[in-house]
Amino acid sequence: MIEWRDHGVVLSARPFGEDGLLVRALTREHGLHAGLARWTRGKRRDGFVLQPGVEADMVWRARLSDQLGLWTLEPVRDHAGYWLDDRRRLAAIAAAAALMEAASAEREPHPGLAAGLEAFLASLASEAWEAAYVTWEIGVLKALGFALDLTCCAATGATDDLIYVSPKTGHAVSAAAGAPYADRMLPLPGFLVGSGAYDDKAIADGLKLTGHFLSRDVLGVLNRDIPDPRRRFQDLFAESAIERP
Repeated sequence: MIEWRDHGVVLSARPFGEDGLLVRALTREHGLHAGLARWTRGKRRDGFVLQPGVEADMVWRARLSDQLGLWTLEPVRDHAGYWLDDRRRLAAIAAAAALMEAASAEREPHPGLAAGLEAFLASLASEAWEAAYVTWEIGVLKALGFALDLTCCAATGATDDLIYVSPKTGHAVSAAAGAPYADRMLPLPGFLVGSGAYDDKAIADGLKLTGHFLSRDVLGVLNRDIPDPRRRFQDLFAESAIERP
C-alpha cells in the first residue's frame, strides 16, 4: 500500500459513480494528482462543499503507484464558499483552478506553482486582488519557463513610457519605439510597471497579455486551449471596459 500526506488546492471535482467524486488537486510536494473521494456532489460535510478552490490537508492511498488512488480530504478553507456573493472573485477562482489543471504536469512536483496558487487565493481578501491575479499569471509563466521582461524597452533600453509588449518576445517596448508597430503590439497596463492605478480596461489588457503567452508558450505546447473559465474571466473585464469607457 502506498500512502502520502500533503496540503493542496482542489482544482476540479467531477461526479464518479453514485457516491463519489473524481478530484484533481494541486499539492505542494506531489504536484497535480487525481483520486476518488467518497463525497456526494453538492453534499456538505462540516460546512464544506468539495469544489474548486477548497484548500485541504490531503491523504492519497493506492495499492500501486500508477493507480488512480483514493483521497481522504480534510478541508481547511473554502475560498469559493467564502465569496459566494462576489461574481468576479468566484470567476477568478474558477479561472485559476482551470488554468492550473490545464497547465500542470501530472504527478510532477512543482512547489512554486502550488505556493503561488495558495498565495493568490489568499490575496482575494485584499482590495487589489484583480491586479494580484494578473501578477499571479505572470508568475505562472515564469515558473513554467517563459518569463516576461517588463523592465525596459527591448529596442532602446529605456525604462520609462513602457506601454507595449512584443507578442513575439515578451519584452516591453516604449511608446516611441513601438509606435510604428502599434497595431501588432500587446498593451502593457501601467500597474504592471508601477505607473498608476488600474481599472477594468487595465485588468482586461493584463489578462490579454498573459493569455497570449499562456496560450502560445504553455498550453499550445501541450495542444490545449485556454480553459473556458479563464476565457470567461477575461471577458468580464473586457465587457465592462466597453460598457464604461
